[in-house]
Amino acid sequence: MRVLLTGAAGFIGSHIREALTAAGDEVIAADLMLAAAHGVDAAPPDGVHRIDVRDPEAVTALLRDIDAVCHQAAVVGAGVSAADAPAYASHNDLGTAVLLAAMAETGVRQLVLASSMVVYGEGRYRTAEGTAAIPAPRQRADLDRGRFDHLDPRTGEPLRWSVIDEDSPLCPRSLYAASKVAQENYASAWAAATGGTVTALRYHNVYGDDMPRDTPYSGVAAIFRSALEAGESPRVFEDGAQMRDFVHVRDIAAANLAALHHPLPGFVPLNIASGTPISIREVADLLARAHDGKPPAVTGEYRPGDVRHIVASPERARALLDFTATISPADGLTEFATAPLRPVSAAGAPEWR
Repeated sequence: MRVLLTGAAGFIGSHIREALTAAGDEVIAADLMLAAAHGVDAAPPDGVHRIDVRDPEAVTALLRDIDAVCHQAAVVGAGVSAADAPAYASHNDLGTAVLLAAMAETGVRQLVLASSMVVYGEGRYRTAEGTAAIPAPRQRADLDRGRFDHLDPRTGEPLRWSVIDEDSPLCPRSLYAASKVAQENYASAWAAATGGTVTALRYHNVYGDDMPRDTPYSGVAAIFRSALEAGESPRVFEDGAQMRDFVHVRDIAAANLAALHHPLPGFVPLNIASGTPISIREVADLLARAHDGKPPAVTGEYRPGDVRHIVASPERARALLDFTATISPADGLTEFATAPLRPVSAAGAPEWR
């Protein structure tokens, strides 16, 4: 295939580029090379075009004779400040809209879109009896007292997490999450209008070699790594019992390869996850042991807006793409404990993928 890959010089994009090239595909690579991700005055890697996906002429020029687009370029981050909203709306949503319009104009009808687990907001929960439950937002007063679990309003018992699937309602709880939902909505409408195909890959907690240090985007593994390298204990927020799904970046690349080579009709969202839930405390313990560093410190701190648990069901990706992650969190995090990382981004700047 001849694939246009946006965000090709980023953490995830560089791994996808390598996987596509190894599979024999021709990759037309593009990246804006922003300083927050690549450093001041960083030059594009060999073979990467420096373009802004918000530039219709530049995008259209690269789409000639393209079979499919793999769209990874995005501003990422926690998105807890209202000041971040224009960057998310401009780069993520306007950029996607411009790209889709150019694809329609040039006759390119296949898109693989980088989405995220953040579109769900809170995870899925059940009562002790197994009844589905929708928890109310956690209150600061409870968090201040160290009460981190969602409670069954009828019994007062903690609600239990269960896996979330792609049919779950979307409920963004951050500005970044809102931009990812908008990207999906634009892509879905584009598929309906053009007859094109869109596979939206909802990445869960991505980690791996070449990950940016201290990134706020699914970056707790990198934050723990940085603490260990500094001779400090990884600081685990809340009680460490938060459950997540950590998926290695090489599996993310393999999922993109599968989605490009097996287009699905219409708009199809898919969870991309390891399928092996793990607590945040376990992540810190694994990294500390593999790094031979200080044991984690469970601090009881919290970030307003964080979800308690979110764990993916990978079954639909297995059924539709024949994709199964091959790197377990135990093996991948042990390797990650000594894997190379990217330099720290500019203080206070949003992270970029």
